[in-house]
Amino acid sequence: MPADTLPNWPAMSIAQANEMLAGEGSPLELVDGVVDGVEMKLYKNAPPSVPLVLQLASMQYADRDYIVYEDERVTFSALAKAVVKLAGVMKDTYGIEKGDRVAVIMRNYPQWPVAFFAASMIGAIATPMNSWWTGEELEYGLSFAGVKLAVVDPQIYERIRAEWENLPELKNVMIARDPDGEYGDPRVSQMETYIGGANDWAKLPDVSWPAIDVGPDDDATIMYTSGTTGKPKGALATHRAVVSNMFNGMTCQARMFLRRGEPVPEPDPNEQRATLLAIPFFHATGAFAIMIPSLLRGDKIVSMYKWDAGKALPIIEAEKVTAVGGVPAIAWQLLEHPDRDKYDLSSIAAISYGGAPSAPELVSTIKKRFPDAAPGNGWGMTETCATATLNIGEDYVNRPGSAGAPPKAVSLKICDPDGNELPQGEVGELWCKGPMNCKSYWNRPDATAETFREGWVVTGDLARLDEEGFLYLVDRAKDMLIRGGENVYCIEVENALYEHPAVMDAAVVGIPHKVLGEEVGAVVQLKPGMQVSEDELRAHAAGHLAAFKVPVKILFMSEPLPRNANGKILKPVLREKFV
Repeated sequence: MPADTLPNWPAMSIAQANEMLAGEGSPLELVDGVVDGVEMKLYKNAPPSVPLVLQLASMQYADRDYIVYEDERVTFSALAKAVVKLAGVMKDTYGIEKGDRVAVIMRNYPQWPVAFFAASMIGAIATPMNSWWTGEELEYGLSFAGVKLAVVDPQIYERIRAEWENLPELKNVMIARDPDGEYGDPRVSQMETYIGGANDWAKLPDVSWPAIDVGPDDDATIMYTSGTTGKPKGALATHRAVVSNMFNGMTCQARMFLRRGEPVPEPDPNEQRATLLAIPFFHATGAFAIMIPSLLRGDKIVSMYKWDAGKALPIIEAEKVTAVGGVPAIAWQLLEHPDRDKYDLSSIAAISYGGAPSAPELVSTIKKRFPDAAPGNGWGMTETCATATLNIGEDYVNRPGSAGAPPKAVSLKICDPDGNELPQGEVGELWCKGPMNCKSYWNRPDATAETFREGWVVTGDLARLDEEGFLYLVDRAKDMLIRGGENVYCIEVENALYEHPAVMDAAVVGIPHKVLGEEVGAVVQLKPGMQVSEDELRAHAAGHLAAFKVPVKILFMSEPLPRNANGKILKPVLREKFV
C-alpha cells in the first residue's frame, strides 16, 4: 500500500524505530562492545559463529526444504548431515585445519553451501571465487589466498587443471556433480564418493555434531573484490561480521512495520518463505544476505542453473516463491516479461535488489504490477559483508532514489578527501562502521591501511545523507562500473586493451543500460599507421578477461583522449559519446 494511503505514516521516526529495536529485551538488542580495539554496538543475541547458525537451523527446521534445484530437494536436516560428513572428510582425509583456505568455485548447485559450511565447521576460511573467471584469473585467486583444497564443478576443474603446476599450495581438488568422471590424478576426488548426490543426503547417518572450535572473532571467509589496481583483493571477514550482516537486514525489515505503526510480526511456524536465487552464491549478497540468513529464518532457496526470466516464472508459481531480486536487471526482466500474466505470481511478497545503479522508476513499476509486494533496495559492499542499509516498503516508495537508512548498529559518515566529516547534505566519500565490517584485506597491508581505518570502511563511494540519515549514492570515487551486479574495474579492462599492439591509449567507461545498470564501453586511440577493427579488439580482450568484462562497444578516436591538467582522462566527457 503506498505510504500516502496509510493513515499517520510514518508512525515513528527512523531514530525512534531503531532505538526501539535495539532496546533491552528485543531479539535485535544492541550492547556496547569492542572489536579489534574499536568500540561499537554489537547484537547481543547473534549466534557466535556461522556453523552454529546451521546447527540451530537443522534442529529447528529439520524437515523443511532448504535448497531446491531442478529435481533435487535438500531439507535442513539433510544439509546438516552432508555438511558434517564432508567436514570430517576435509579434516581427516585432506588434513584441513583451522585457518586453512578452502575454495568453493561452482554454479549455484546444492553442493555449494555444503562445501562452504563444511569448511566453516572445522574453522577453515571459506574462500568463494567467481565461477565466471578464466583459468588465469582463478590461478591468481587460488595462489594469492594460498588455497589448500578447492571444491569445484567439472567446468571449473578444466580451467584450473592447466594452471595447477603454478599452484604448489593447492594440494587437492574435489569435484562435485561428476561421479563417473575419469581424471587419472590422485589429487582429484569426487564429492559423491563421500556424501552421494543431493537427493541421497537425507540417507546419511544421523548427525553427531562435532565440537565446533570457532568463535566470533575467528576468520570465516575471504571474498574477492577489486580496487583501482585491477587485481582482486581478498576481503577477510570474521564470523561476527558475517552473522551481524544478517541482523542488520532483519532490523531494517522489522523497522518497516514499526514505521507503519504495526507490531513486528512473529514468525509463523506453519509458513515458509522462499527466495528465488538469481545471483551467485560467490557474491557477498548471495552468501551473506541470502544463503546464511535463510538458515536463520528457516527459508527455502530455489536455485536455477542460469538466470532466465521466462524459466523463472513457472518456478515462482510452483515453489510459491515469496522473494525475488538480486540486482535491478532481475527485477526489470520479471516485470517486463511478456509471459508474466500467464502464471500465478501472487506469492511474491518482496522484490529487492542492490549491487547496481537502478532507475527510480523501478519502484513505481513494482508497486503498479505487484501492489502487495514490498519493494526494496539497499547498499553494502563486500567489505561490509553485504547489508549495511535497506530501503524497503513505504520508505522506498517515498525515497526511490535512496539506498535506505542504516540500523543503529551501523554508523555512516560523509568525509572530505582528508577524512574530515562533512555537514549533513553535502556530497563526499562514504565511510561505514559496524560489526559487519571485514577486518582487512588478505596479505595486503597497504590496501588494508587505506580502506580499514579504526573500525571504518572507506568505501570509495561518493554520497550524501539527508536529515533522517537516508543514504543517497551520487557516484563512485573508485574507477569502477557495475554490470548487472558484477564489478568491472576499468583499469583491468584498459590493461587488456593496451596489450594489443595497435592500441596507444584506452579508457573504459560505463554505458547506461536500463536492465543491467551499466555495460562496458571503451574509447581507444590507435598508434599512428596501425589498424584494428572493433570486433578484432573485442576478441583480443576476450582472450584476457571474463566475458562480462569485455566491452560491448568500442569507439575509436583519431585525436588524443581528453585529459585534465594532471593527465587524468576526463571520463565524463567520454561517457557522453555513448549517449
